[in-house]
Amino acid sequence: MAISDEYKDLVSYLEKAIKIIEKMGMRILDFQKQSVKIMLPKEPNVNHIGTVYAGSLFSLADFAGGVLFYSAFDLRKYYPLLKEVTITFKRPATTDITVETSMTPEQAEGIKKIADETGKADWALDLELKDEQGNICCIVHCTFQMRRS
Repeated sequence: MAISDEYKDLVSYLEKAIKIIEKMGMRILDFQKQSVKIMLPKEPNVNHIGTVYAGSLFSLADFAGGVLFYSAFDLRKYYPLLKEVTITFKRPATTDITVETSMTPEQAEGIKKIADETGKADWALDLELKDEQGNICCIVHCTFQMRRS
C-alpha cells in the first residue's frame, strides 16, 4: 500500500484541510481510486482512562468517509456531508487505530447518477475501526450525502 505521485498533493491537502484532523495526527496510509486506509494514532487522542477518546474514533469514521468520497468523485462537481452515524464500541481502543474502506465503480456510478438527477444522493458506509492487532474496536454505520457543487 502506498500513495502514488498522482494523489500526493490531494492527500496532503486532506490531512490538513480540517485543522482538528491534523491536530489528532490522522494520516492517510493508502489512497487509491475508490479505496483508502487511514490511521488515528493513540497519542494525542487519549482519554481520562488511557484509551482512545470516543470523539476521536468518531472523527476517524467521519474523516474516512470524506477521504473515500474524494478518492471516488470529482471534487470540483460534488461535496460530501455526514448525515447520521451509529457507533458500537466493541472493546477499548488501546493502540493506534486504522480503518480501511472502499466502494465499487458501480456503487460510485449509482451515487453519482442520483446526485446528477436530483442534486443530492445518500450513501451508506459501514466501517470497522481496528487496533494494531487487527481486533475490531468499533463498528460504525454512517449515512453520507453527496451534493452537487
